[in-house]
Order: sequence, then C-alpha cells, then structure tokens
Amino acid sequence: MLLLLAGTAHAQAACPADSELDYVCGPQKPEDVLAIPGTRWLIASGFSDGAGLKLVDVRARAFTTWFAQAPEQIAFDRRAFAHCPGPVDTTLFNARGLSLRRTGKDRWRLLVVNHGGRQSIEAFDVDTRADTPRLTWRGCLPMPEGQVGNAVASFADGTILVTVLTRPGTTIADFVAGKITGAVWQWRPGDTAFTLLPGTELPGNNGLEVDPDERHFYVIAFGWHAVLVYDRSDTSQPVERIDAPDFMPDNIHWSDGHLLLAGMRLDEPACGGLRTIVAGVADPMLCHRGWVVGELDRAHHRISTFAYGRPQPGFNGLSAAAIADGALWLGSFQASSLAIVRDWHADIIRKPAP
Repeated sequence: MLLLLAGTAHAQAACPADSELDYVCGPQKPEDVLAIPGTRWLIASGFSDGAGLKLVDVRARAFTTWFAQAPEQIAFDRRAFAHCPGPVDTTLFNARGLSLRRTGKDRWRLLVVNHGGRQSIEAFDVDTRADTPRLTWRGCLPMPEGQVGNAVASFADGTILVTVLTRPGTTIADFVAGKITGAVWQWRPGDTAFTLLPGTELPGNNGLEVDPDERHFYVIAFGWHAVLVYDRSDTSQPVERIDAPDFMPDNIHWSDGHLLLAGMRLDEPACGGLRTIVAGVADPMLCHRGWVVGELDRAHHRISTFAYGRPQPGFNGLSAAAIADGALWLGSFQASSLAIVRDWHADIIRKPAP
C-alpha cells in the first residue's frame, strides 16, 4: 500500500483487512465520499481539524491531501462570495459533507461543509482534463450565527442547500428521542446570507441530496431513520416520508445512477440493541455495529438493501458510500481509514428502473 502525500509516494504502515472489508488507512474521519464520474478518482472529506480533503486514486488505493493552499489553488471570486473573509486555513480545515455538480465538460463545482476556524460552505472548482484532477478554491459562504452545517447540495440554478443537525439549545439526545432539532437552510445567488426553509425542521437533519428533476430534494431525519422528500416550490411540509429498514442512514448521494444511503445497523445485538440515552446523553456508538448501504427507490416508496455486513474490528461509524471505478467505497465519521467492500463489483447489482 502506498500513501501519496504532496504528489510523492511514501510507504504506509500495514493496514490489515477484515473479513468483509479492505482498507486504505490514513484518511482521518472520512465522513463523506464522492466519486468523480468517469474517472478513477474519489473525494473524501476529513471530519477533524486539519484533516481537510483527500483525493483518492481508487485503482492504486492511494491518496493525497488535496488542498494545500498553494497559490495556484486559490482564485478568489469576490463577486460571487462577497461575504467570505478569505481562503480556508488548511491547518484547521475540517471537512464534513460534500457535494459535486458538473459545470461543463471535465469541470465540476465542489461544495464542502467546513467546521475549522469558521462555520462555512467552502466552494472549489475541479478540473479533470489532466490525468490528476486540479482543485481551485473560489470562495465561501458563512453559516448563520450559531448554525453548524452538516450536509450540502446544490441545484443547477446555483441555489445551495445545507442541513443543520442541531440548532442552538438542542442536543444529539434530543433527536435520538425524536424531538425536532435541525432544519434546511437555503442560499441563492445574490442573497447576503442563508435563510431557513420553513417546514424542513426535523429530528436531526443529516444527509441531503437534490433530485435530477431540479424540483425535489431529499433530507435524512437521523432521529427518525427516514428520508423526507420536499418540493422546493413549497417546503411547508414534505411530500413523502420513506423509512429505512433497520439501519440509521447518514449521508445520501447519487452514485453511478443509484441514490445511496449509508449508515450503521439500528438494532445491533453486539452493542446491546438500539441506541440508548443515559442521563440525558446519547450513546456515542463507539461499539462496532453492522453496516448497511441502502438504495432509495422512490417509485416503489422503499429503501432496499444495496450492501451490508457484520461488525468489523477495523471499521465503525459508516456514514457514506460511493461506487468508484466499479468498487463500493465506504466513509466513516469515526475511523481513520476508508473501506472497500470485498468481492463486490458493479456487475452484481441490478440496474435502476427507468
């Protein structure tokens, strides 16, 4: 195994596989993962101060720290991001949720939820014309005072949505108990700040994705273990709720034509069953639970099991999944590694219904 750092290959310490998963060790808390379509590259976030973004070569199973704040990686669009104070500090860059949207041939806009040094949505351009994708920071959108972003998504017209898991005065234990804690916030080009979308207040607003119809969007209510579907023209109430089968979905993304959700098993015997609240504090779920990747099938109002496995010694806290170059990759909000599902390949899954 090789670890690529600043374009240089370095030997990496042994990273033993488990019974169901292989690993790329080193990426710290890769909470979200996205494949760059049509390439061999995967983007992984780093949910820890200084962890930043990782670019992963899925064929070589090697990675590099992608944003180093080099001069050629910065092109501040002050007009589009007039309220951004400047580039994110790489020593603090704490990347959580990710969103990738094509803006042209071999060009993409990457949005990243950041907690390091400031609560913000960081915007990058990705250029895949060269063999190795180039990343350029363009600006940021500060979150409203007291609001901490979780997941981010965008529409083709430039509208950006972001979820907030727990608003000030609420706790994780609150949403585990099913109480309303979060919401979806919206920013449109020309807006001076994010505004809350009425009707999107849920117990633990987590994963977020938009529909290709450019009308609907999907929000995971972590406290309900469910996906809520909204019509952006009227968010006063969801148009649909779809519950997950015995797992706790975290992030949700389109990947190779599939709308995938990933999370830990809900009722895990190895951990005493359901997640508990003791003395007002929610179990941090450090006990290793089974993992599940689901696929949302809105036409049939269900979430089917896409892939699953037993608790693994080397991996816990599944939070995201992506199909990259025919393999299924997993991200985690706890682990210091990326996981690859062994003996899984794209040919074994059914194609999505038209």
